[in-house]
Parts: sequence; structure tokens; C-alpha cells
Amino acid sequence: MSTGPMTIQVGHSPDPDDAFMFHALANDKIPTGRYKFVHELVDIETLNRRAFAADLELTAVSLHGYAYLTDTYAICSCGASMGDNYGPMIVAREPWTIDDLKGKTIAVPGTLTTAFLAMNLCLGGQPTTPAREPHTHGDAGAFKYEVHPFDEILNVVESGKCDAGLVIHEGQLTYASQGLNLVVDLGKWWMQETGLPLPLGANAIRKDLGQPTMDEVTAILKQSIQYGLDHRQEALDHALQYGRDLDNAKADEFVGMYVNDWTLDFGPRGREAVALLLQRGHEAGLIPNPVNLEFIG
Repeated sequence: MSTGPMTIQVGHSPDPDDAFMFHALANDKIPTGRYKFVHELVDIETLNRRAFAADLELTAVSLHGYAYLTDTYAICSCGASMGDNYGPMIVAREPWTIDDLKGKTIAVPGTLTTAFLAMNLCLGGQPTTPAREPHTHGDAGAFKYEVHPFDEILNVVESGKCDAGLVIHEGQLTYASQGLNLVVDLGKWWMQETGLPLPLGANAIRKDLGQPTMDEVTAILKQSIQYGLDHRQEALDHALQYGRDLDNAKADEFVGMYVNDWTLDFGPRGREAVALLLQRGHEAGLIPNPVNLEFIG
């Protein structure tokens, strides 16, 4: 007696690089064998928090968020977003330096984002509220912060509601069009500190699926990424519908930043970067427990 296909619920963020990565799966461009993929598009901080309930079989996560999920999820070796000497940015209306941020209020896209972890490492922040606890504002000593949806942060800074903003996704390419100034590129800062790329996001797969399914689903995900890279314009056309304020050239640039060789496989250097980032986070008191990493594929 044959059973129907096994449903794999996939969560990823509605931004061009994730859309590019999942184009082949979302639009039936590759065979998926005994699996049926059902997609949910949700912002990354919501996915980080949903992952505590482990309701999705495959989900995008911030690597900071993953520090709290090691009991239930493993990391797929493909699907990484790596900032290779670039990454999340702190921007402000004034042409400030890092020192000028002391005591200021910074708009952030979520406390479980890797951007938030990197910002605390860079600025010496020590938030009094644990990152895992949902909250809308907090005090990190070196600065204060307010949580806002990632796609509202540039507006929040431009309007003067916050002194500065922590920018992820395509805002990294568009902040200047709103008259804002770059204070620090955290990917550049991390590269100067460590000589390594800044690992930002990954895809995590639920461990209770068992090893064969984890391996098979990760292999299909890798095929989807490879398909996008091999059919670039077609995948870009799909991704463009999620690129707020990006034209084709800027969407191409943004996708190139975050879907590339790193995305096909973390590789030894990428895995080293993940381990070091989470170790530094733990040593700084920002992550409560040492993180035991498990990669699939």
C-alpha cells in the first residue's frame, strides 16, 4: 500500500535572496521525489521565535537564533547567508563614528537576529533582557534599542524616532537614498577582527525527521540553490517581487551578496566562522550556553 508524499513545511523570509534560493522548489522546477514542499514566507525574527515550537520541518534561522535550537534542529550545510567582508549595517542621520552611538537608541530587527548579536559584540553591549525573551525595547548598557520590523527600520531612523538603525536585507543597498549615513558595516568589522566571513543565516532541519530524510531534504535544497545559480535571470525575476525598492541591477547585486558558493556549502572556513561567532557570543555573555553545532550534508 503506497502512502502519499511526505509534506515538508518550509519557512523562509520574503526577501530576494531567500526567494532566489527557493525558486526551483516554489515553482516546481526540480523533482522532489517523495516530498511535497509547502512554503511559508515570514520575516526572519518571527521564524526564529517560531522555531522554539519546532512546527516547521525546514526553516530559515539566524545563526544567533540557532544557538537556542540545537536540541531540535540541525543546520543544513547548504542555504547559508554569509557576509564576506560585508553584512548588516548600523546607519544614522548624522555622519557618526561607533563612539557616537554610546547611549543612543538603535532600531533593531529582532534580538535573535545575528545582526543583533554582532552589534553587541562590536559595541560592547550587554542587554539586561535575554535575547530569547520576546520584548520590544531594552537597555544594553552601551546603547538602548527598540525592536521594529526589518523593512521599517530605515523609515524609523529617517523620521527621528530612533537615533540609529541596524539594517539587514536590501536596506544595506538602499539606506543612502533616504539620506542616511553608514556608521559601521558589521561584516567588515568582523572580517577585520577575525579574518573570516560573518555567518548570518542558515536553513535548519528538524532532527526528529531522522537521518535519511534530513539528508534527502538537504540534498533537494542544494539542488534548488544550484538551479537558481544556473538559471540566474529566471530566478531573479521570481526574486524581484520580494525586492522592496530594488531594480533588476540592485536585486542582482543583493542576491549575489547572499546566494553564492557559500550558499552551496559552508565549507570548512564557513563552519569555522559559525563556531567562532557563537563561541565569542557565549564568551561575551550574550549566549547562555556553549553551542554544539551539527551540520547535515
